[in-house]
Amino acid sequence: MRRREFITLLGGAAAARPMAVRAQQRDRLARIAVWVGGAETDPQGQRRATALREALRDLGWVEGRNIAIEYHWAIIDGEQVRAETAELVARNPDVIVTTGAPTLAAAHKATSTIPIVFVLVTDPVSDGFVASLASPGGNITGFTIFEHSFAGKWLEMLKEAAPAITRVAVMQNPDHPAWEGYLRAIGTVASALGVEVTPAPVHNATEIEHVLEAFARIPNGGLILLPSGVATNHRDLIARLAVRYGLPSIYSLRFYAASGGLMSYGVVLAEPYRQAATYVDRILKGTKPADLPVQASAKFELILNLNTAKTLGLELPPTLLVRADEVIE
Repeated sequence: MRRREFITLLGGAAAARPMAVRAQQRDRLARIAVWVGGAETDPQGQRRATALREALRDLGWVEGRNIAIEYHWAIIDGEQVRAETAELVARNPDVIVTTGAPTLAAAHKATSTIPIVFVLVTDPVSDGFVASLASPGGNITGFTIFEHSFAGKWLEMLKEAAPAITRVAVMQNPDHPAWEGYLRAIGTVASALGVEVTPAPVHNATEIEHVLEAFARIPNGGLILLPSGVATNHRDLIARLAVRYGLPSIYSLRFYAASGGLMSYGVVLAEPYRQAATYVDRILKGTKPADLPVQASAKFELILNLNTAKTLGLELPPTLLVRADEVIE
């Protein structure tokens, strides 16, 4: 794992200083540790890092001039994430920015004092990260992508795109904090749509191949890929296998559809990172995370991949096509 080293060092005594005191220090660069999500070589991860960096620059925070940013790239192994998070917490940055619930969970466990701003987290209250959305109550605040119930929309839209579906595999790393919540939400709408839900927990590429091959032995299946590091790192493989086995699929973010998935519906990915920059700015200027309410991302997009639809023998209905923000041809 490669990381950008901090430009300045901080003495060990700083660990005991209150957040407000750290924020007021202006004789050094403010230091931000960022869990970007995905592999460092992944263009999508680089775009997320760029969105945050540019938004900070617009607010007057420029790398090398008044801030230093240490980038971390989320990996699949939970133990490694927790170990690396403990290391970065020991270096006592001014703010930590996390991507997704797994990296937030690791940071939450590692520190109760360093300010944390999260993005791409579903339900921080139910998962125990904050006391409430309006009053987080600790060192953590940030921006949610949607509630667990949002997962029901994915099944509804997949059924609209492929009415013949009677079975759906719901795939995610089962260690993800939102796994059970997503499954419940999908199950709530499944019976009314005449769809049987099959949980498909996976941790790696081998499990992905075995699970999809076994699920596709019975016809009229579809796939919902829930957000996780496993999904991001293996999105090309999952999209390829879904097409091979004739499984119409829906995903949470645009880059899954761009990788060959049938469709995606979710937040405009760069937006939460721009929002996170506003909270980093306020924290560095002295505001406590407990005083910054958790907010929801407001920009959503529907992406349809017509190439994949044609390969699957699907004719997407006009009701979907007119709502699409982008159609990939």
